[in-house]
Amino acid sequence: MYVLGINAAYHESAACLLQDGKVVAAIEEERLSRRKHGKTAEPSNGHELPRFAIQHCLDAAGITLRDVSWVGYSLDPRARLANKDIADRVLPGGWGSTEGEQLFFDLLQRVPAELRAMGMTGELKWVGHHLAHAASAFYPSGFGEAAILCVDGIGELGSTLFAYGSGTRMEALDEIGYPSSLGFLWEKLSKFLGFSEYDACKVMGLASYGDPARYLPHFERLLSLAPEGRFALDGDTLCFRVEEYQLLEAMFQIHARKKGEPVLAAHEHIAAALQEITNRAITHMMLHLARRTRSKNLCMAGGVALNCVANRIAFEASPFERLYVQPAAHDAGTALGAALYIWHGMLSHPERSPLRHAYTGPSFDDDAIERALASSGLVYERVADIERKVAELIAGGDIVGWFQGAMEYGPRALGNRSLLADPRSPTMKEVLNDRVKHREPFRPFAPSVLVEEAGRWFCIGKSADASDFMLIAYPARPEQRERIPAVVHVDGTSRVQTVRRETNPRYHKLISAFQAITGVPMLLNTSFNDSEPIVCTPEHAIETFKGTRIDALAIGDFLVDARKQPSNRPSGPNGRAH
Repeated sequence: MYVLGINAAYHESAACLLQDGKVVAAIEEERLSRRKHGKTAEPSNGHELPRFAIQHCLDAAGITLRDVSWVGYSLDPRARLANKDIADRVLPGGWGSTEGEQLFFDLLQRVPAELRAMGMTGELKWVGHHLAHAASAFYPSGFGEAAILCVDGIGELGSTLFAYGSGTRMEALDEIGYPSSLGFLWEKLSKFLGFSEYDACKVMGLASYGDPARYLPHFERLLSLAPEGRFALDGDTLCFRVEEYQLLEAMFQIHARKKGEPVLAAHEHIAAALQEITNRAITHMMLHLARRTRSKNLCMAGGVALNCVANRIAFEASPFERLYVQPAAHDAGTALGAALYIWHGMLSHPERSPLRHAYTGPSFDDDAIERALASSGLVYERVADIERKVAELIAGGDIVGWFQGAMEYGPRALGNRSLLADPRSPTMKEVLNDRVKHREPFRPFAPSVLVEEAGRWFCIGKSADASDFMLIAYPARPEQRERIPAVVHVDGTSRVQTVRRETNPRYHKLISAFQAITGVPMLLNTSFNDSEPIVCTPEHAIETFKGTRIDALAIGDFLVDARKQPSNRPSGPNGRAH
């Protein structure tokens, strides 16, 4: 039996296909359409489906939509419609307005017909947004039972779900509703600080430079903790659904930063206080869930679960012993969750398949890769031991585009669509941010470390499955920090990805080869892209390589060396003409 899950209501459009409960394919629409986040979150486009992602999933199974028995869509339109009855400041026709919410509801009613036009003959099930988040975390976790915490911007009316799972059953325990939303708080403050609503990762990186004490009293007025793990936000001051910042400006005594303006110390302090209040709120929720469920296992999902700093601080302060954060914890993961909820929660199939890796996207054999290389005009060669050769290049200071195997599901590049560099280099962070990634200088880079070596380099109070997906930050050991300056943030922490031989043997072999040369069992890893969605196909990788100052491209068993290319390419990060 095939079950297809779809996320398309807001953003991070995605699709996931299950065959008898096991993931055949899962991918975000942006990776194929090359449109960031799949689409904008507007009331006027709720009916737009992730057609590229759906087709990829079907192609991966060799079926058509007619072969799919169930389709799950990760939103309940009628529950969402109740937003029109909330007293709030809104824009005419926008979210929360009567006409905007009605339009969104009406457009969602077109989804069944859209799917039938694509060939659907099975049944469509609307799956509550947070129920899909919870299912995406609990069912693949491998835990027989677990507490479940979902924290994001908004689903239908809620922003935060407390739940408990056992076997194939999940029970919703409590929900926190709009406007008390940590996800919206991060979106609003991201825009206040001069970024976009999608730039929580930038604010998290900026926070490490600031002193939270300077603005923490202001955030304590915005966010108050309440009994039973709950919290409340001052929606009147935050004005989530209108682009107004006057009350925040008056509170912080600083104007909202415009894009391109200098980042001041005050901006760093505001980001630091935001991170601190988030740490407290997540810890508060975790402690409540631990008391209520008495479980030693915790599953997390929702966009806020991508906050690797809060994940570690709260987890280590809680009695939980194991933590699983689904790799596509943001809205894209609800495609997986919608499908899994139908399979386990509705159809009651008992056998669960743990999701131990995120490599659920397209893969390409060497024939397909060589065809793309041959038509690109690039000079390339097949290398017998590509891992050893790339390790030597990285140890020599090169930045290498690493394109291997199946693409990752979720926002993190986990060693199959990555740019790799030497973590020992004191200048590599500047080189990558300024000359390759073209992003803010305060942005940190992550280490991919052999799981068997991680404890020697990082202070791991509690190990968590979340580290396999780069979703938890650990302090680097003081005696090791000077050896890996490119992957240690200003606060002494690193957003660690632990790499296992059994889940990614080629990447593990590469890092092992680098360790044999340098004595350091890790690489600097960042996503293979340049102000675009992460590259997905060989053609994407080649195009990005051509347009950036990357020293080499390792794609399948082939190596493209920038020094051997025509001289009309951009000058490389190490000053080489290619």
